[in-house]
Formats: sequence, structure tokens, C-alpha cells
Amino acid sequence: MLLNRDSSGKRWHLRPDGIGKVTGQLQYLTDMTLPNMIHGRVLRSSYPYARILSIDTTKAEAMEGVFAVLTAKDVPGLNLFGIATPDQPVFCEHVVRYVGDAIAAVAADSPERAALALDAIHVEYEEWTPLDSPEAALAPGAPELHEHGPGNVLHRTEIKRGNIDEGFAACEHIVSETYDTPRQMHAYMETEGGLFVPDENGRLHVYAATQHGYKDRMQLARIIGCSEEDIRVVSSPIGGSFGGKDELNVQPYGALLALRSGRPVKMHNSRKESVRAGLKRHPMKIEMQTGISREGMIQAHRVRITADTGAYATLGAPVLNFCTEHCLGPYSIPNVDVEGVSVYTNNGVSGEFRGFGGNQAIFAMEGQMDRLAEIMDIDPWEFRRRNMREKTDPGPLNQRILVTDGLSQVWEALDRSELWQKHQHPPADIALPPWIKRGVGAAIAMHGAGLGYGIPDPAGGRLSLNAEGKIEVAFSYEEFGQGLIATLEMMLCDLFYCSTSDLSIIIGDTDRVPHSGSSTASRSTTMAWMALQRLQAPFRSKILSVASALSGIPADELITGIEGVWRKGQLSPEIKADEPAMNSSVVVSYVDLAKHGEAEDWIFDTQFEYPTTPDNVVGGHYLYTYAAVAAEVEVNTLTGEAKLLDTRHVVAAGPVINPMGFIGQIEGGSVMALGFTLTEDAVMQDSRYMTTNLDTYLIPTIRDIHTNLDVEAIEDLPEGDPFGPRGIGEIGSVALAPAITAAIHQATGVWVNRLPVPRDQLIKPIGVLLQEGVSSS
Repeated sequence: MLLNRDSSGKRWHLRPDGIGKVTGQLQYLTDMTLPNMIHGRVLRSSYPYARILSIDTTKAEAMEGVFAVLTAKDVPGLNLFGIATPDQPVFCEHVVRYVGDAIAAVAADSPERAALALDAIHVEYEEWTPLDSPEAALAPGAPELHEHGPGNVLHRTEIKRGNIDEGFAACEHIVSETYDTPRQMHAYMETEGGLFVPDENGRLHVYAATQHGYKDRMQLARIIGCSEEDIRVVSSPIGGSFGGKDELNVQPYGALLALRSGRPVKMHNSRKESVRAGLKRHPMKIEMQTGISREGMIQAHRVRITADTGAYATLGAPVLNFCTEHCLGPYSIPNVDVEGVSVYTNNGVSGEFRGFGGNQAIFAMEGQMDRLAEIMDIDPWEFRRRNMREKTDPGPLNQRILVTDGLSQVWEALDRSELWQKHQHPPADIALPPWIKRGVGAAIAMHGAGLGYGIPDPAGGRLSLNAEGKIEVAFSYEEFGQGLIATLEMMLCDLFYCSTSDLSIIIGDTDRVPHSGSSTASRSTTMAWMALQRLQAPFRSKILSVASALSGIPADELITGIEGVWRKGQLSPEIKADEPAMNSSVVVSYVDLAKHGEAEDWIFDTQFEYPTTPDNVVGGHYLYTYAAVAAEVEVNTLTGEAKLLDTRHVVAAGPVINPMGFIGQIEGGSVMALGFTLTEDAVMQDSRYMTTNLDTYLIPTIRDIHTNLDVEAIEDLPEGDPFGPRGIGEIGSVALAPAITAAIHQATGVWVNRLPVPRDQLIKPIGVLLQEGVSSS
């Protein structure tokens, strides 16, 4: 099905939060205020690497309007956090390891007075030379940034199979290349922040953006030294996350300040502080050597991955696992030698980011495929087809994965697309100046969903009829712009033939939702669908049995519908879910049903785990989404500017529940990938950010975003597939970069191996351009 804005043959659904967001009326968590609220600020390190000699807070504590000043000695519990590896101090006591490290926090009656209090804190340092690159951190004799060692290695990975030396010896052609990818910012609209409210019963209410409220609650309880039930985390709606708010950020400071002062504390990072202390995409160096036979079949593939995780771990190890798994692409390769290392440095912390290491891996692997195809002098799309895995082949880690036709389907759909035909047969009737060059490139990807084998990945949900007579669903997912609420509404309306006015959707509140996992790893849609499939039958049976008892009509003659239970035949499944019902046609309303029995009788829960491979391969995935992307690029060889003109995404992710949300996710992911490819890099020098604000960090604007973006959804799944629609939050972001760089190569002959694309590589002298123009004419 080709999805576009005009017609799709599917029901389009108004996002319930859409009007509030586009008008600015929706309140984000950082917009909240309360009486007696005070303002929190964090004092961060003056140096990327130094020993703390002393901290003097006496002047700040004596200032009028200052309610709390905290340092490491004021942390009652664990003075560390980290979603997987708790190695980041809440407050540094002896050593600072990057410019975002926290040393103290204050709370005052105004933001201005809080800033003055920070200035009044005096810290003496002994500055040390920072380890500003993985190479420096791995050098013999380099100081160890963490005591747990060994050296400055956070994590190592490897994939070994076959005989790599014999494989290369049998190759006709070998391509060796090193690929470098940037430190990208999440650049969400709402920077890190929230409101922290202690109540009269000693509980703490945390209103702060996160992708995993239960994980935040667990970490905060360890820091505060209390039970998890003493903390409530409310975390939606969020003004963007993309992985960047999966880890704690301001929460420890807001929580401790609120408990010390006994007042509501508001924390909200400025953009500069967000840049300084927030997570970024892992910069990586990926060295690849790939060899093929005379017939063009890949025989050997050697990869060395070096990831800069920065000063602390966060999810650096799982990101490296994911990159290692995906650096083989969707290809059948008999001889493999892959090693990866994630390295501690004194640079900014790298962590969770949309694509999760797949973006870097796929850029490199697809670059290899294009270079090899050119050596073979065959069409690069045909070269991919020759080497693609069969659907029954094991996954990249030799693990069992779910069998689908997704890979071949996206390949075939892109092969016949009009845009890819322009690569094979460039139009000859376009008159362009000699310095303007155009080309079309393509890339293909398989992208794992879920957290992978060996990592706890709980799922579940709750379905109930609440006291107000609403069909209520509760999940611990978050809405951070991906359209989750609209998707849940559409699922429920389809299941129960009801209206959105019959629904109550509860998410992002640890006091009100079951632990059903996080909004991460493209998992939410699949998990919600699976939960509702498990819950619908007992829930519907309960409703119809009670309605039958009240009406005297046999349950098998009844059906759920708009506003209540109907008699079959009186409710057409074609009725639109946003149209009101005729009350006279409703046998028993939901409101009346809710009055019968105890509230607990109407609650149905399910718990299960996200699907994982049955094979003991840590990090290995079971469900994959497939995508093929073609991109047309125009390069100005006078300025080196590359402009994206046209793209086509083909995505095999199962049934499309929410067409508008589907397009929005692919669109948003591709814009993020466009910045990753052409403009975005949070440059660091001597472990200090040179890019300190968005005025010098080049996010694509509306002028950079092409207007022609086609999305084709392949909805086929194997017969009896129990997993339903796959999440597509990341798949739109992972394959555009290599498609663009392939298009640049067709346009200019330049192979790009570094992102963002260096403009100076694309510039040609004017004399050469004029000569090319004369030759072509």
C-alpha cells in the first residue's frame, strides 16, 4: 500500500493531542507550576577532567531566598545512577570526568537567585589532561577513568564464524574502508526538566520526561534511600525524546532538592546546559574489509568498531551490541570476523538514540556494498539481491529469527519504483549548469526490535471498564510525539466497534499503570497489540455476560459498540468510530454496566515478555523490520552543498494501524537521518563542546526538507503470525544516510566515508567544471 496524504484506503484518525500541540495549548511537564514552587539549578564541572580539591558552599547557603544547597554528602542513598551500569555520580566528590558532571545543586525562590547561588559556590580543582578520543583512552599508560576497568574499556563484542583468512584468500576483489560518524544531538523541543513535589505523607511526585517511568522510579529510590512505592513518576506528555530521556538527567537533583526543602522544585535545563550535560549519539569509527568472489558473492567480512561512550556508560554496551549485530547487514556471509569496543573518554556522554547503533553500522555496510558493486561493474541493487539472506536463514548472530518475506518484498518494491529507475536510466532532458550534479542512490536494512536476548524486556497491559463507564486501557508507555495515544484509540475502536468518546487511555503514571515496559526499541505498538489480543476475549465476555443478564438477551446475540452493548445486526461495523450512537439502539450502556459488580471484577491484566530468539545469543533479536530507501540528491560542486530532492521509503512492518502516524514516524526519522548525514555534529575539542547551542548546530530546517517523500507500506505477515504490527519508530532513520552518499557518488564520483558529508570533498575547481560543461555539451 502506498501511503500518502491524499488517499490510502484506510481510516485516518485525528490525533487527540494534535490540536493542543500545534496551537501551543498543550502543557508539557516543564510548563507546570505550583504555589510555593522554587527553582533548582545544578553546578557543573569547569573542566572535563580534574581532581576536586575543595567545595565551599557557605556563601550560597547564607543567601536570602536560597532554600537548599546540596553536594555529595547530602545524598542519603546511592550516589550513582545509570540505567544499565550505575557508574555516573549524582554529585562528584573527588574527580570530575566531563564538563557535564554535577558538583552541587541549589534551590531558590527564583531562577535568577538560583543562578547567583551557583556563582557563590567555590570549587578548587587540579586540572588534568583529558582523554579526548578513544585512541588516547586506549593508549598504554593512559589513566583509568573508572576503577572497575580493565583500562578504559566499557564493553567488547565479537562475531566469529568460518575461517576469515581462507575467506579472503579466495576473494577476487576486496574493499577496505574506514567510516566515521558524528556525535549527534537529539535536539528535542522540550529540554530536560520537570516538577518535583513532596506531599504531606512523605511521598515524592516526579513530573519529568522519561521513556521509562518504572526505571526512573527504581533509580531514584536507590538514590534517595526509600522504597519505590514512596515515589510516583508521571512522564507524559513529552516534548520529544528519541532515546535522550531514557536515562536520568535532572531527576536526582530535583528529587533531592524537593525533599530537603519540603517545597515543589522546578528544574528545566537551558539549551546550553542540555548540550553540555545531555546524551548524544555515539560517534563511531568503523573499519571494514569485505571480499567477494569472481561471481560477486561476499566471502569474507572483517569489521572493527570503536565507539566513544564518553565519561559514563548509560546504555553504551547495548548500543555496541546492536551495532555489532547490524554491521553484517541483511546479507549471507560465510566468513566473519567482527570486533567492537566501547571506550570511556572525557568527552560528553553518548547513549540511547533513535536507531541505537544501527545507523552507524548500516551506513558503513551499505557503503561497502556500493563500492563492491562498482568494482564488479554491476547494478548495486542487483548486487544486493545476489547476497541477501534467504528468509529461512538465521539472523546476523546465527540466531533463530521470525521468518518473513519482508526483505525480498522491500527489495522488489524499490526495484520497480520510478525513483530507482532514475538511477538506472538518468533523464537526459534536464538542463543543469555544469556545477550542478544529480544522482540517485539506494540502501536496504533489517532492523531488530525489542531489547534483545538476555535483557529483561517485560510487556503487558490492563483493560478495564472504569467507574465512569469508559473502556480503559493502561500501559507504562510514554507519548513523546510518536502518536501512541492515537494508535491505541484506533486499536480499541477496531476491537470493540466503539467511539473514542467511550475510551480512557492511561499511560506514563507509575501509580496508575502496570509495568508493561518502556517506549523504546520500536516495541510499543507490538506490545500494545499483543496485550489487547490477550485481553479482548475475557473482557468482552464479561461485558456481554453482564449485559445479557440485565437485558435477557442471549450473550451470543450481543456485540460491543458505540456507547454500550448492541444487538447484533443493529450495529454496522462500517459505522464511524467518531459518530455518536442512537441511544435507543443501545441495549445496555457502558455507564450502566459499570454499576454492576465490584470495580475489581471489571479489571483484566496480562503480563508477558517481548518476543526473543530461543537461542542463547546475548543481544540477538527475533523480530525484524525491513526497509529499502532510494534518494535523489543534487550537489552544487561550487559550494559543496548536497540537497535531498526526493526519497522513497518501502517498509515491511506488518499491518498499518495508524496511517498518519506511520507516515509521521518515517518522515520524522528521515529528517533526523538527513541531519546525521549532511549537517549535524556536536564537535568537541579537548573534550569541550565547540557547539554549545542550536545557533551553531545545524539541524535541517523546513527549507532543507524535500517535499516529495513517498512511503510504501508492505503489510504482509506470515499466516498465523502472533506478533501483529511492528514498531517503525527507528526504521525510517537507519538507511537514508547510505542512500544519500550513494547518490552523491553517482552525481560526483566521490565516495563519502565520513558524516556529516564534508563539503570540501564535493567542491571542484571552476575550470574543471567549465571543461566538464563543454565536454558534456
